[in-house]
Amino acid sequence: MLNLVRIFVLFISCCGVAANARAIDLELYFPVAVQGSIATTLQTLIDQFEHDYPDIHVTPVYAGTYQDALAKTLLAQKNGKPPALAVLFAADVYTLIDAHAIVPFEEVMTANHASLPAFFPALMSNSRVAGKTWGIPFQRSTILLYWNKAMFREAGLDPDHAPQNWQEMTRIAQQLTRKNNKQQLIRHGIEIPATGFAYWLLQGMVTGRGARLMNDTGTQTYFDDPQVIAALNDWVALWQNGNAQPEKLTEWGDVSEDFLRHKTAMMWTTSGNLTRLQRRAKFDFGVAMLPGTGWHGSPTGGGNLYLLEGTSPEQQRAALTLVQWLVSPQHTAQWSIASGYIAVNPAAYQTELMRAHLAKYPAAELAKNQLEFAVPELSTHFNQRVTRALNDAIVSALTGEQSAQSALQQAQSRAVKILLPYQR
Repeated sequence: MLNLVRIFVLFISCCGVAANARAIDLELYFPVAVQGSIATTLQTLIDQFEHDYPDIHVTPVYAGTYQDALAKTLLAQKNGKPPALAVLFAADVYTLIDAHAIVPFEEVMTANHASLPAFFPALMSNSRVAGKTWGIPFQRSTILLYWNKAMFREAGLDPDHAPQNWQEMTRIAQQLTRKNNKQQLIRHGIEIPATGFAYWLLQGMVTGRGARLMNDTGTQTYFDDPQVIAALNDWVALWQNGNAQPEKLTEWGDVSEDFLRHKTAMMWTTSGNLTRLQRRAKFDFGVAMLPGTGWHGSPTGGGNLYLLEGTSPEQQRAALTLVQWLVSPQHTAQWSIASGYIAVNPAAYQTELMRAHLAKYPAAELAKNQLEFAVPELSTHFNQRVTRALNDAIVSALTGEQSAQSALQQAQSRAVKILLPYQR
């Protein structure tokens, strides 16, 4: 009898080893520096996925900023140890294709007789290249205007009325700027971050003028277009006009903190900050689409899911399964509510979960509604170098080192040289 028990235990152990051997391990590179709230949300989704698919084990690797995540992904791919899946900038799609780092989704879907839902067309502009889908929208956003309603009321403004155009926004920003009795500045009317993603904020201004920064194939830029110059001149004028905008270069991360600390009455920032602000703000605030100069609109932003070249067919199949699960209506709604990013699957907005959320927080639908007027984020070959050229020009103009025209002409000249290999 004892021998039978030992044989049974051995049999069960062997079965467990065999089951574990059949399990597929996936690494998911994800662009956050530390395990904060968004990482917690991601882990919750991964735990749910592993419950539904116990034969797939997912390990998230928190890879720092988007730039860090791109560098780490390309290095891992070069060293022959790529993750199966990565969330990287949608705008870096050309860089990833040029590095032969990613696999088009059609290739894996065809091999596995699989499919994916339809996504918002505006989100696919930074996802499809040359007729192939290289990235699947995941944590995507647009730029929004936020304002403190109490400060509007204090200034005699309608707290429920957002500025409808750039001119009105500029005028209101001046009204909202405050100094103490010692004439020390204690509150700015508006803050638009000038570091980190300055090119993205400028693109919001350019879109509001009906202009573009690049062509559809990522081979040309239009930084010296008169409308782009005019948009940057508007930003410079706001910067220099009555302390409505801080004189220093405002850091990307500082803007939302200044808003929460009552140091600015309005701000431009990503829709991806909305949930965090709703949780932390001790005051009532409004959210609106970007005010333009004759137009509405914003560039899209954020990250896509990419399948990495160099992984096994089994890993690619499992990674595709994870992608399908993440972008299903229920799970993309869950991610959107917890993170503030757009629910990329339109069907998510018909779920009971999302309907209940929007009934409580109607502003959570604004970023999605703005997609109707959205343009693709600045995306070219050698994208990091090209955006750096534009960021440098913006800083140079805002700090008064160069005129907007001179700075943008210089940026355009740099971009032309960078993109020269793609000119035909």
